[in-house]
Amino acid sequence: MHPLFEKASGLTESIIGGAIEVHRDKGPGLIESIYEWCLQKELELRKLGCVSQKIVQINYKGFTREEPLRFDLLVEGCVLVEVKAVQQVLPIHKAQLLSYMKLLDIPVGLLINFHEMKLTDGVHRLILPGANR
Repeated sequence: MHPLFEKASGLTESIIGGAIEVHRDKGPGLIESIYEWCLQKELELRKLGCVSQKIVQINYKGFTREEPLRFDLLVEGCVLVEVKAVQQVLPIHKAQLLSYMKLLDIPVGLLINFHEMKLTDGVHRLILPGANR
């Protein structure tokens, strides 16, 4: 089991609750950057640490490269949150989140689509393969 899996699983309820609060206040129909900023502020009000974007060191057969990743929010170092405001979540959106999770070694990800009328219909929880074993 991933060492951060239990912590991450415990945080998802609070993160989703924060997203519901943002959605309740702002409603659907805005651009992603607004929801992302509001969610970051809501999570900070809930005393959760958040960062966005990070430089990751990629290693390949003795070669090293630093790559800036443009993810939306990393909460408490163990849950990666991608904010969307799209008509429909596509497989590429989940693939992008899983890719970031793998590169950052983050066990749990939340893809939250604020375009939904009922936010919980737009929440997708992803687990890094093997993180829960």
